[in-house]
Amino acid sequence: MLTRLRFLSAGESHGPRLNGVLDGIPAGLVLDPDAISTMMGRRQKGYGAGGRMKIERDTVVLSGGYMGGQTTGGPLALEVGNRDWASWAERDVAPMTKPRPGHADLTAAVKYGYTDLRLALERASARETAMRVGAGAICVQLLAQFGIRVGGWVRRIGQVEVPACQDAGRSPDAETLAQFMRAAHDDEMASPDPSADAALRAEVKRAILARDTLGGVLEVAVLGLPPGLGSHVQWDRKLEGRLAMALMSIQAMKGVEIGPAFDNASRMGTDVHDGISAGADGAITRDTNHAGGLEGGITTGEPLLVRIAMKPISTTLTPRHTVDLANGETAQTEYERSDICATPRAVPICEAMVALVLADALLEKLGGDSIAEMKPRFDALRRSHLNDLAMDNVPWRIGYQS
Repeated sequence: MLTRLRFLSAGESHGPRLNGVLDGIPAGLVLDPDAISTMMGRRQKGYGAGGRMKIERDTVVLSGGYMGGQTTGGPLALEVGNRDWASWAERDVAPMTKPRPGHADLTAAVKYGYTDLRLALERASARETAMRVGAGAICVQLLAQFGIRVGGWVRRIGQVEVPACQDAGRSPDAETLAQFMRAAHDDEMASPDPSADAALRAEVKRAILARDTLGGVLEVAVLGLPPGLGSHVQWDRKLEGRLAMALMSIQAMKGVEIGPAFDNASRMGTDVHDGISAGADGAITRDTNHAGGLEGGITTGEPLLVRIAMKPISTTLTPRHTVDLANGETAQTEYERSDICATPRAVPICEAMVALVLADALLEKLGGDSIAEMKPRFDALRRSHLNDLAMDNVPWRIGYQS
């Protein structure tokens, strides 16, 4: 679903490293390594994280496409080392023949004909998302060049919802969303309301004591987007679809909505569709933002708000019923080191994928091979303003020949 950017990753959970290529980033982008490291670090923290996160210290090494302190316009080559590789390099790997419910173990074995299920685990593992965050952090910095901000937070873990998210209503304003971004950025639970942390931790603790796992609901907002990104003319150019695909591709994500979409589904149309007004200066605005910043697959200029449902982590300390594929007998799953709750850690992953899609849409709209070329084009974009929306206001004929 990317049109101007290309992103590929390679590597396994317990291999020596993850590798990635991000192609299409324009020349002249000066990157802040500390900001990339901060976003990578956010992916590793959160109450409920597994033991692997105590081993890794993820950093991105650029080995191509970045010379003289700025991007060249060529493909960016990224590397993230796996410190846990040292404990696997000389190990004889025990056979894995009992597929775990909820994982790709069984489905991947059916598809690829694996004779050992670990071949599925190694690539399907969420360890792969470290490279997504590395690439997404670069896209975040590209968007920031144009005053576009991306941020996310946890709305719910298990049965505990953050009260501030409820209080914000169905159509939170840009300042509220900006406050949520700031509050969640350095919070252990990625909560926009630190006063809710104790309840969120208690919910995770409940799962720990039960030898179980928890999922939750995350939100990502984008501020400063111009109207007119995306398109309505083909199904694969609609931004709703592109965002949903990117977010649903993340391990354990099972649902996406734009704005309060599922709540909207239970309401009348007059309570859902945002009224349009013209200000004294000619600016065209929406009275509310129940559409979540997108109409017809195109950005409206209002804040973009995406909500993502994350299922409980599939690996549970309590064994699950399965079949040993080596002999066909009934068996119990064997525990592989994992998180109890990864919802806080998933926030920067979702941010990264949203940034990747929106950076692609911005490049699609502006064109240009360098930041210097793009900036004047951005400034000249058509806005939601009466001066930019001249209507002929005369009758006309479609003109097709039947």
